[in-house]
Amino acid sequence: MDSDRLQHQRYELKYHVHEGEACRIRDFVRGYLEIDEYSALQPDLSYPTLSLYLDSNGLDTYWSAINGDRNRFKLRLRYYDDHPDTPVFFEIKRREDNVILKERGGVRKSAVRWLLAGHMPERKHMLNPNDTEALFAVQRFCHLMVQLNARPKMHVAYLREAYENPSDNNVRLTMDRQVESQPNPQPRLIAKSPKPHLVFGKTVILELKFTARYPNWFRDLVETFNCMQMGAAKYSEGISAKGEDWVHRGCSPCSPENILEEFLTAEKYPGLFAEAKPAKA
Repeated sequence: MDSDRLQHQRYELKYHVHEGEACRIRDFVRGYLEIDEYSALQPDLSYPTLSLYLDSNGLDTYWSAINGDRNRFKLRLRYYDDHPDTPVFFEIKRREDNVILKERGGVRKSAVRWLLAGHMPERKHMLNPNDTEALFAVQRFCHLMVQLNARPKMHVAYLREAYENPSDNNVRLTMDRQVESQPNPQPRLIAKSPKPHLVFGKTVILELKFTARYPNWFRDLVETFNCMQMGAAKYSEGISAKGEDWVHRGCSPCSPENILEEFLTAEKYPGLFAEAKPAKA
């Protein structure tokens, strides 16, 4: 989603629905909203949505969500493929009481490792060097990251079907399927985790998002399909289902996957694989 279409301040209501209900909701929603431009390009109306979540070693942002802290935040990198030339968005998602506040800035993927190592962003790192608001958002992200001593912890991926009003961004509806998560301590923007956990099974996560008044037709939708509001925090619920040890093991330098990754990165240094020459007499 473009930055000018982002709902910076909004309310979010989440529901768990079955696939059959999701298909009927799709027909209902088309009477009020249009399929968004990214979903429209996909044969199944859903585009991949990928995130790398950051947290402290004590999983502070996870525990803030589990404890229901009224004022909390999450740090994540949001991207949509693993191509090196497409952007990644550094996002801060805050909750203040019942309001969701979101700010983000588009960054070049070539700058991700540099920024996650603790360096502050410069205009040359930004997708649009002239976008001062985006630069400030990434600077705030990096300040929070350093303050929390946050590092990459979890890769989350799902398929998103989205609807919006083309004339404004006051109302948005999304349906997320195949929500997967797996610990990932590396600053790598991968498209698919090797052994992901299916967080919600086959359940579809319906999200109703609005910036001002709750639309009357949202109420009609919820009553028509008998939707029950439930939590659906993808990062937190993935950890809750598998346990903290799952994250700590997966993020350990001794994890087999991380050892493999370190070995594979040696390919970037051809000298390590050069045939040894006999020593001079």
